[in-house]
Amino acid sequence: MRKPLMLFRAILSRVRLRGGDTGWERLCALGIRVTVQTWLFQRILRINGAVPWPVHWTSHVSFHRNIQRAAPTQHIGMSPGTYVQALNGLRFGRNLRLGPGSKIISADHALDDYSRHIAGPPIVLGDNVWIGANAVILPGVVLGNHVVVGAGAVVTKSFAEDDILIAGVPARKVRDLPPYSGSDQKRVGSEG
Repeated sequence: MRKPLMLFRAILSRVRLRGGDTGWERLCALGIRVTVQTWLFQRILRINGAVPWPVHWTSHVSFHRNIQRAAPTQHIGMSPGTYVQALNGLRFGRNLRLGPGSKIISADHALDDYSRHIAGPPIVLGDNVWIGANAVILPGVVLGNHVVVGAGAVVTKSFAEDDILIAGVPARKVRDLPPYSGSDQKRVGSEG
């Protein structure tokens, strides 16, 4: 039993996937059930089929080519019900966490013509950022390193300061946080 598993691992370690990670890295990061589920919905049913990394079937990622990820194994959109729109661009640091139902929207509609988007700067999120459930990040926002966005917050302006908790509608700084010391600080982050 041990030899077939070692052979399976060796084969998957050599397979490069469209998102940049290997088959074995993806299997370890997501587990067998989630890997099979995302493969079925993305590759067979074509839900988020153009996105090269795994996306939860209830989530939506648009303009994925405008997303710059610090780590290829960082799967933006794996939390259920997330919405990521990257028309003006998104830059994510390492270890980004998106809660279920969170939304990241990089472009506004023009108020005089709803079919036209307004060009603007990208959204930039630093390392070790956690966006709580149902939080919304709006166009042009820049967040520093180790910023926690409270559940249900609406972030309309930038918070470039590190080690802070922001919450509310509109979001405001609630308090300072101790420096990030998580076990995943030095390794490639993932959404969870």
